[in-house]
Amino acid sequence: MKKNIILLFLLLLTVAVQAAGKHTITAEAPKTVVKGDQFRVTFTVNTSDNVKDFRGFSNVDGISVIFGPSTSRSSSMQIVNGKTTSSSSITFTYMVEAVKEGTFTIPAATVVVDNEKLISNSLRIQVLPPDKKSSSAGQGGSSQASSSTSVSSDDLFVRVTASKTNVYEQEALLLTYKIYYTVALRGFENAKLPDFNGFHSQEVEVSQSNNYSLVHYNGRNYNTAILKQYLLFPQRSGTLEIAPARFDAVVAKEVRTNDPFESFFGGSSYVSVKKTLNTPTLRINVKSLPSPRPEGFIGAVGSFDLESSLSKDEVDANDAVTYKLILSGVGNLKLVNAPSIDFPTDFEAYDPKVSENVVLKSNGMSGNRVFEYLLIPRHPGKYEIPSVEFKYFDTKSGTYKSLAAASYTLNVNKSKNGGGGSQSVDYGATAKEDVKVLANDIRYIKSGDVTFKKHGMFFATSLHYALLYILPFAIFLAMFFVYRKNVADSMNVAKFRNRRANKVVGKRMKRASALLKAKDHDRFYDEVLRALWGYMADKLNIATSELNRDNVKEKMSAAGLAEQDIEAFISLLDECEFARYAPGDKLDAMDRVYSNAKDVIIKIENNIRK
Repeated sequence: MKKNIILLFLLLLTVAVQAAGKHTITAEAPKTVVKGDQFRVTFTVNTSDNVKDFRGFSNVDGISVIFGPSTSRSSSMQIVNGKTTSSSSITFTYMVEAVKEGTFTIPAATVVVDNEKLISNSLRIQVLPPDKKSSSAGQGGSSQASSSTSVSSDDLFVRVTASKTNVYEQEALLLTYKIYYTVALRGFENAKLPDFNGFHSQEVEVSQSNNYSLVHYNGRNYNTAILKQYLLFPQRSGTLEIAPARFDAVVAKEVRTNDPFESFFGGSSYVSVKKTLNTPTLRINVKSLPSPRPEGFIGAVGSFDLESSLSKDEVDANDAVTYKLILSGVGNLKLVNAPSIDFPTDFEAYDPKVSENVVLKSNGMSGNRVFEYLLIPRHPGKYEIPSVEFKYFDTKSGTYKSLAAASYTLNVNKSKNGGGGSQSVDYGATAKEDVKVLANDIRYIKSGDVTFKKHGMFFATSLHYALLYILPFAIFLAMFFVYRKNVADSMNVAKFRNRRANKVVGKRMKRASALLKAKDHDRFYDEVLRALWGYMADKLNIATSELNRDNVKEKMSAAGLAEQDIEAFISLLDECEFARYAPGDKLDAMDRVYSNAKDVIIKIENNIRK
């Protein structure tokens, strides 16, 4: 019994210690007010026990205290699944008045709880000048009701702004659509946004918690909210235009009546009024990146760091090792391809597996992009993995900069399995297939019905007898030439890969269709990318180590494909890589990507045949 009492005491003591130090005091007030407004400033302590020696604030520059602090206490109790929890708080309230325009700081308050001194957060309050139409509008510029059901463009409009209007190619800019209103806005029925031609766009998620604010614009005070935000990366130089956007707003309009009897009981009603809001055309001046561009520059723009690692420094022949490159920083991260690396010729190198952790910010994509290369050394020896040089354009300094990853030495021992042959591993975009042995089944002689001949007729002198000699010789010649042709075709690697291209891409698109039905988002895009890269590698006889966008463009052009077919294929690759990050219905995006992939492959196949 005594032991149980001690354990209970220790448990209560632990709870008390954990509770200690969790008391807080929080200050709250409007972020934006209008000169002459009266408003509350509150300081809330999350307990009402042992609270003493509260010290708030007196008059500060621009804000005058009318009265306070007044004190109020509150408590609550909840019972969830038989467990009772209770809480209490005490709030100190000041009534203040904004007497001067500008931005002012209300200092932190202090209070003592359980002999512990707590300090609140300070507050920054912006005081706006009075509205020009204050005589006919209340706080925030809410217009008085009238008999008209129209909405003025001064009371409701949308502005489009860009964080920068003069940028370099691939330099990020933040595009914001913000609505300004002094009327009872109820929502939107339709929104039509531009296609952002000439830009790569990424929609930024708008936080709803801190989205609304009061601002002073052109002499008036407006309630504002951000409708849409996009991070744009210009893809070419020159003056690029962002076409107008359209928003169909719905406003609750108060309409007064002239009937004296109805006027006595309120005299007004509300109707829904629709108003179409259009933004003006916005022009962005895009400067070309300085020339000459350094050798090895692959279009990275921003501020970056580069790291590398090797999973092992000693392996056996035919064992795999992973080489990893980590590109981090802020810029056009998702648009940067893997750097070109000259691995030793005795290594079998596969296309890199790309993973990323990127968030969108006003100055670009921030985070990292990881490239993992699977390497298989085929012969023993000591090999040098060279240092990787990465070049990018720094927008802050306006110059090209270079980063270098460390070089590594890999010791490859003899294979413990004793095998000297290469083993193929299915990894990356172009899968290898096992050799299939065909036409090895036994074919039996088919026996026919017995035919009787009349006495006196000799089979050796008949036509059938002669055909028995001629036909086998003819069949032998035919099989000989077919065999010669098959041997020649099998030695022609390019022709062999070309013949199997359609079969392989068909299988992969079938697997992609199954993943589409299963709504497996990530694996679906991986399978479509494998299908596209594998088809083009086999069709144009491109080695895995040389499989990149620039080389594919060159080979497609040499194969006689039109520029529009080449751009359609490259655009589809980009669409696959970025569709998983696009907003909206992901299943709809998957359907579109699958349909576009089939169309592009069919079109390329038909044009190559021509």
